[in-house]
Amino acid sequence: MSGPGSNDAAAAAGNPRPWWQTAVVYQVYPRSFADSSGDGVGDLRGITEHLGHLAWLGADALWLSPFYRSPMRDFGYDISDHTDVDPLFGSLADFDALLARAHELGLKVIVDYVPNHTSSDHPWFAASRSSRDDQRRDWYVWADPAPGGGPPNNWLSIWGGPAWAWDEATGQYYLHMFLGEMPDLNWRNPEVREAMFDVARTWLARGVDGFRIDVALYVMKDPELRDNPPATGGELTFHKSFGPWDEQLHVNDHAHPDAHEVWREFRALLDAAAPPDRVAIAEVHVFDPVEWASWFGTALDEFHLPFNFSLLQTPWDARAIAETVSAFERALPDAAWPNWVLGNHDEPRVASRVGPQAARAAMMLLLTLRGTPTLYYGDELGLPDVAVPPELMHDPQGRQDPALSRDPQRSPMPWSPGPGHGFTAPGAVPWLPAAPAADDLSVQRQAGDPRSMLSLTRALLAARRASPALSSGDWALEPSPGGVLAYRRAGDDERLVLLNLGAEPRTVALAGRWEVEVATGDRGGPLDAEVALDADEGVVLRPA
Repeated sequence: MSGPGSNDAAAAAGNPRPWWQTAVVYQVYPRSFADSSGDGVGDLRGITEHLGHLAWLGADALWLSPFYRSPMRDFGYDISDHTDVDPLFGSLADFDALLARAHELGLKVIVDYVPNHTSSDHPWFAASRSSRDDQRRDWYVWADPAPGGGPPNNWLSIWGGPAWAWDEATGQYYLHMFLGEMPDLNWRNPEVREAMFDVARTWLARGVDGFRIDVALYVMKDPELRDNPPATGGELTFHKSFGPWDEQLHVNDHAHPDAHEVWREFRALLDAAAPPDRVAIAEVHVFDPVEWASWFGTALDEFHLPFNFSLLQTPWDARAIAETVSAFERALPDAAWPNWVLGNHDEPRVASRVGPQAARAAMMLLLTLRGTPTLYYGDELGLPDVAVPPELMHDPQGRQDPALSRDPQRSPMPWSPGPGHGFTAPGAVPWLPAAPAADDLSVQRQAGDPRSMLSLTRALLAARRASPALSSGDWALEPSPGGVLAYRRAGDDERLVLLNLGAEPRTVALAGRWEVEVATGDRGGPLDAEVALDADEGVVLRPA
């Protein structure tokens, strides 16, 4: 295991860091970013028209959530053609134009790769369910009923009910860990593996810089399809409750050890691609640091960055966050690189989880920890969750359980004040309601306000880019009073980050003279001996 900064030895020896180690990744949910056609749904041309925002902000890479052909039962994660663009979002020519423009601006492009399942509308599944004798029958997970009738085992869909759907025509069940219209592929079939690897090769040939791999650990289940045991100790597979799903220990329906072999093969595919330095970022909901670290691979030959979602389950408390970050830093294999996430299209907005003022400190935390951060669109504006009434709800998970709806965190990006908020044409109806304060939260309004969340985010990204310590240096906790998270970043230069995450003001003693580089509040100038921080206030300090 390694301590903080273990990659710096390689850098000092003359080995340049891969781009993804110093990058800041910006996630775009295509339906919600920018609508160029006026139909109320975001599209690829709209994204292309606003790529300048990412470059101006200081992001380094764009992660695009799915834009592939799909019946949109799960808004693109139910794919019916992996290598084409859904007409709702545009065309392959539009994608190529987006990719070219991003590269002109110095932005890398990462696309979603969805390996676990397809849409039931996919031609592969149509063939598979047509007959038990079809050559693609074994491309999906089919099983006979249990001896007494009913589903083959007790596995549950994450979104409610059994994970098995009965097919009357062929007299077997097929597996679906998500919607019944999203059947699971059988990755134990070499033909499936090669077909899905061909999907990756197609997008690599178009010039993408890497993949974010959806539910990466679900591709391999227990080959004997054994039942999951009951959960008796209140354990959660995820960081939030999924109702009946939480009544089982999910030891057989995903993350079988054979998955390591799959992702080693995938990594070899990426490493062989030209040009090199394509990145694999994986959705890995694992909260034990050692288990999480195993997905880098024993020879760092699996995922470059298994997403670290641990801060989503950590209380907004300085001590708890310090313990979490320290535990994951300790668990890193030698030369592995950390990463951090505070939000995405599946999670409530940071500004709603911790409050709008604390969200400023959260942004400072995300962008100054060691490792690669992922920034969800709109979080640079402090967008909150938006209440969506039942009659306007789209999320299939939310329609089954409104408490689990992901619609609130997918509201349209407000670009400017006025009708449509710059997201869509005036008079058009956006696919989801805009935030009530969209005018005030808009990019246009905030860009002109030096105290805005947008200006703070941009200042943090500029500081990160300019400082080797912040972009790639060591990380170490510093002594601090209760409620304050303090850590030092050190490389060719040095920075001290102080975050008062408590509800009361705190005074932090300083060794030496420092000056404020970035502050969440209205603060600047030199500091000597101590600094008094208000509640929810944070500062990045550099030596004076």
